[in-house]
Amino acid sequence: MDEINFTEVKEADLEMIRQWRNSPEVGQYMYTDNEISAVQQKKWFDKISLEENSRYWVIEFQKKKLGLVYLVHIDFKHSKCFWGFYLGDTSIRGKGIGAKVEYKVLEYVFEELKLNKLCGEVLSFNEKVIKMHEKFGFKQEGYLRQHVNKNGSFMDVVSIGLLKSEWKVIKDDLYKKVYRFS
Repeated sequence: MDEINFTEVKEADLEMIRQWRNSPEVGQYMYTDNEISAVQQKKWFDKISLEENSRYWVIEFQKKKLGLVYLVHIDFKHSKCFWGFYLGDTSIRGKGIGAKVEYKVLEYVFEELKLNKLCGEVLSFNEKVIKMHEKFGFKQEGYLRQHVNKNGSFMDVVSIGLLKSEWKVIKDDLYKKVYRFS
């Protein structure tokens, strides 16, 4: 079975991540729409390197770097965090990589960090990703009207969440689907 691996973001990864993030294929789904400079990328890296309540990883599959996944606002008192990911290598989209990334994140959040809830936000027009999260048990918990100003227009955001108790019920079936076992 081909495994997805998450490796900690290193300074040597910054230009690759910046190129992914600045690509129209990724940028259209992000909250910000400005071109990120090398200086801004380095400031971002310096900031996240000091954060104790976040994790940022490069997604690797078959020894190829494909994208970025992150957990932010990790809150052990309230037992929750937020997450997101993107695949910068568009050649592998539609091949089940996103599902494997999602499964691995859920496993990490609920079984290693032992948190109770995983939260996320998705721009409302990104229906494909909303549907993918719903297949993993996420529930829509809110609809944030005109929540983000992107390209001079206010965009709506869908707030999603998954509880540990929900994960426990579906994780074995999800594993079989993600890794195509019957």
